[in-house]
Parts: sequence; C-alpha cells; structure tokens
Amino acid sequence: MRSKIEEYEAVEKAAMKFVKSVAEGDSTYAKELFIDEAVLFGYLDGELEHGSIEQFYNNVDTVSAGDNFNARIDVLLLEETLAVVRVLEEGWGGRIDFTDALLLLKMDGEWKCVAKAYNQNSDTIN
Repeated sequence: MRSKIEEYEAVEKAAMKFVKSVAEGDSTYAKELFIDEAVLFGYLDGELEHGSIEQFYNNVDTVSAGDNFNARIDVLLLEETLAVVRVLEEGWGGRIDFTDALLLLKMDGEWKCVAKAYNQNSDTIN
C-alpha cells in the first residue's frame, strides 16, 4: 500500500536536516537525524571513508559548503517503517558534487537515518 503524501513530506523534512547541516557547515541538524550507531560509506577524493557517522560530522564541521552549494532531495522508496532518500549535492566545498543515499527507519514515530552511502562525481575528484 502506498503511503500518504504527508508521510513523503515527513521523510523529506527529516532529510532536510542533512541538507541544512551540509549547507551551513554545522553538524547539529544532522545529529538530530542520524542515530548514534549510523554508518557511513563512500569515497572522498578517491579515499574510502567507512565506519561511524562521526566522520561525516567532522567533514561538515570543517569544510564550508560554499556560496554556490545546491541540493535536491528525492524520496525514492517509502514503506511503513523504511525510506530510501537520494540527495544530490552540487558544489560542496566549492568543487565537489555528490549523490548520497540515506537509509531511514521510522523509530518511535520519527524518521531517523541509520546509514549514509555516497558517490563523489568522478569529474570533481582531486
């Protein structure tokens, strides 16, 4: 059964915490979204990042998104307690484009992110 539009909006609102953190260079908002045990996987400038979501927080807090940063959220899958969100990022740090996949679970009535995997567009790798 397809979820109601208001549930898609709730997932998008949750994912906006991720985008807001990246855009503002402040992990505070993302920390509201991710559970403490959340994991991260992806390649940043050709180097594998994997493990604790704390690595993402460190990246966000130490690199400014830049004036030309732009992002888009797409809710790709939504079931009763599971959502998959794609976030397209352009111009992070003034040069990097990412595609992020966020895996969210509805926990105690709230959408929380349990995993983030990402791809850095190859034409933005240093």
